[in-house]
Amino acid sequence: MGIGTLDWVPAEERLDLLAEPVARVVAGLGAEVAEIDPGLADTAAFCERYGVGMDESANCVIVAAKRGGEVRYAACMVLATTRADVNGVVRRHLDARKISFAPQDDAVGLTGMEYGGITPLGLPEEWPVLVDEAVAAHPGVVIGSGVRRSKLAVPGSLLAGLKTAQVINLAN
Repeated sequence: MGIGTLDWVPAEERLDLLAEPVARVVAGLGAEVAEIDPGLADTAAFCERYGVGMDESANCVIVAAKRGGEVRYAACMVLATTRADVNGVVRRHLDARKISFAPQDDAVGLTGMEYGGITPLGLPEEWPVLVDEAVAAHPGVVIGSGVRRSKLAVPGSLLAGLKTAQVINLAN
């Protein structure tokens, strides 16, 4: 995809750069992977160091939706330039009484991925993946790989086409 200054290779060729749940599902998707400095995995530092525009980077936020004593988890995919309306749009879409960002220990334990590298690829099958319209329409975005030492590049249409994906306007 040629995003930024990274050396991208087909993800299937470097499964060692992916979290195990991601490695299980990446075959045949056309995703590319690039190794990065794990200390620069956070969006702003990553984009600056590797020449990736904030509008080319998509973040995966895990939320915990609560209603009637039940907790359900979901992933929200938004461009780094967009702030997801978690307490409004996401809460209503998930029909939750209360919603919050999932605690770090829960997000890591339930996904099998590293915090700061969580990605929608390989998430538990029952989790909805809410993909912002801008992400879905993007020709190529950089997302997490499940670990902090690499990133994936995928077309937004791949994220929109995931089995549990729902494309909505997450900003408002």
